[in-house]
Amino acid sequence: MADPVRILVVEDDDGVAQAIRAALATHGYRTTSVGRAVDVWQHVHDADLVLLDLGLPDGDGLEVLRRIRRIDGPGVLVLTARGTERDVIRGLRLGADDYLVKPVRLGELLARVEAVRRRLPAATATTEEPVRIGPLTVDPAARTATLHGEELDLTAKEFDILAVLARRPGAAVSRQQVMDAVWGDAYLAVSRSLDVHMAHLRTKLDTPGLLTTIRGFGYRLGEP
Repeated sequence: MADPVRILVVEDDDGVAQAIRAALATHGYRTTSVGRAVDVWQHVHDADLVLLDLGLPDGDGLEVLRRIRRIDGPGVLVLTARGTERDVIRGLRLGADDYLVKPVRLGELLARVEAVRRRLPAATATTEEPVRIGPLTVDPAARTATLHGEELDLTAKEFDILAVLARRPGAAVSRQQVMDAVWGDAYLAVSRSLDVHMAHLRTKLDTPGLLTTIRGFGYRLGEP
């Protein structure tokens, strides 16, 4: 039997944290909770997924997210009261795998957790060979991508999107196919999340013609 998925709940409201942990436990998840940013680092390396509140008493949750992404840490699902478009975009740009605004229905929270869980590196281990497309090389097994021999600094979600496109070099891939593959279920994925990640990916690739948008359909990754 597979080991249970380990979730770190970062939430300074004890009542909210306990309710989340109880709900997750009934679905087989193993949980730990902390209420301060400083305590995250004692547990983050043992977690597969972090549920992260941004309003922490000793620091900004976005800085916690930024540091987790620097260490190539676990998946991160932001769960916060900050719901402006600017906050959502900032969270996604910093590498959040998903972003939920409180109050959230329990069923949706569990569905989003499951969708992110399916995209965890441990669940997507692969023996695929590296794919070379012009100056770009994508290695799904090592989860690395190089452009003109230089490794690209990609977030986990940006790499997942790039890998989906690289598996079908030169072919048109629809937005729904990308969302299905990266977020688990297209109806659970916020459409603008894909737009934000694609914009950053395009900037990092910085090669005209390598990543093409097909208006009204999706994208193509092919030799420029």
